[in-house]
Order: sequence, then structure tokens, then C-alpha cells
Amino acid sequence: MKEEGVEFQQKDEIIQGMCDAVVKMDEDRCVQLCEKVLAYKIDASEAILKGLSAGMDKVGDLYARHEYFVPELLLCSDVLYAGLKILRPHLKLDQVKAKGKLMIGVVQGDIHDIGKNLVVAMFEAAGWEVYDLGKDVEFGKFVEEQKRIKADIVGLSTLMTTSMLGLPKIIKMLREEDPKVKIMVGGAPLTAEIAKKFGADGYASNAVSAVKEAINMISN
Repeated sequence: MKEEGVEFQQKDEIIQGMCDAVVKMDEDRCVQLCEKVLAYKIDASEAILKGLSAGMDKVGDLYARHEYFVPELLLCSDVLYAGLKILRPHLKLDQVKAKGKLMIGVVQGDIHDIGKNLVVAMFEAAGWEVYDLGKDVEFGKFVEEQKRIKADIVGLSTLMTTSMLGLPKIIKMLREEDPKVKIMVGGAPLTAEIAKKFGADGYASNAVSAVKEAINMISN
């Protein structure tokens, strides 16, 4: 049997190859396979979900088992983005509905954004609509952008103790504007206890756990 000019077996091999390319950090291979997806008119949504996203799920498992570390996560996310760049423009309008909206940024006074970038990659792989405000984000900008975006989750990232101390103020400002806003925090100096003390709704110790925490937050 064939689907739009490609045999089912061949389609499965292409999508599995995309998944493997993400895990193996092979950007060239991923790009080649994504171009085949378009050439053979394979559904872009299926290729993203079962290929690229499934690959990042496996990467997350490897990270959780301490077989992969931050450098590997970064390289895998580069492969993911290379594939998404090719396939995203070919998604049909009825396939674009996201699982949720995340607005995220590194708080003012902190320019360390590796952790934040990994969180962005994991959320995009999981099918979320992500608004990345970048690093060294002024407190007021979080409030202004949330009024415009109305994200399901606002993510505040910090790697420094000094910038961490600004979190309670940002959280208060966000809640004054929208009492129902869900706020998740993360970064090296933080713990679940500190996050709760600061008034956050959730805390993630790493990029992999952040997606699960966000799902729990909006489910509750």
C-alpha cells in the first residue's frame, strides 16, 4: 500500500530515522530526512510528532538516567530546530493548535540562558506554543507581555542568587495584573521550597521535568 507516493514501510523508516537523528545529534541526517518527508508528501504533523518530538522524548529519558548531560541536550535541540524549520511551514492550519502557551524569560540581571533555551526546546518538542522573551528581561516586560500573550504558564529562569531575589517582586507584579496566572520558576539556586516561599505555582529542576510540571499545573 502507498500513501501519497510513499510506501508505508518507507514512511515509517523515514520517521524513525528522524527520531534516531535527534538522539544521535546528527543534524545533516535529520535535514535530509525532513526533505524526504516533503518530497514524498508525508504528513508534516505526523513527522514532527513521531519523529522529532519522539526523539526529544528519548533524549529526555537519557538525560534523566544521567547518560546525556547539558552539552548533549543542546546538540539534540539544535537537530530538533533544524527539522522544525523545514517542516513547520507545511503544517496544515487545523494541525497547529498547541497543547498550551508558555511565556518564558531569564529575569533581569541574569544573562545565563542555556537552561532556559533547553526548556524552550523541550516545550516546543512537546507541542506547546512558546514565547521566548530572552535573557536579562525587565520585571515590567513580563507583565506587559503576559497581558498581550495570556500564556497558560509564565516561566521565570535564573541562575544567580542575586537575580533570584527579584522573583518575589515579579511574581507579585504578575499576580496583581492577573490573579489566576500560573507561574513556574527554575534555576540553579532554587529549590521547590524556595519556589513555594516566593509564591510560585510550580518549580522545575531541569528542562525535562519542566514540561511535566507545566502539564500538572494547568491540569490542576
